[in-house]
Amino acid sequence: MNEVYEKLALDDALCGRCGGCVPVCPEDALYLSPVSLTIDDSLCTGCGNCVAACPVEALELKNE
Repeated sequence: MNEVYEKLALDDALCGRCGGCVPVCPEDALYLSPVSLTIDDSLCTGCGNCVAACPVEALELKNE
């Protein structure tokens, strides 16, 4: 059984804006601009695909 996570967290200092997380999100909850990665919390289901795809571990699922 999958755990339920309430929030996807981004460590902006680690994020290199590579964009690897964006295409693996089945809910289109991630938006990449040249200066930031934005998470739409209303769309994120906590599947963890983006966390697994991030090469620098800038994304993390957290219970709140």
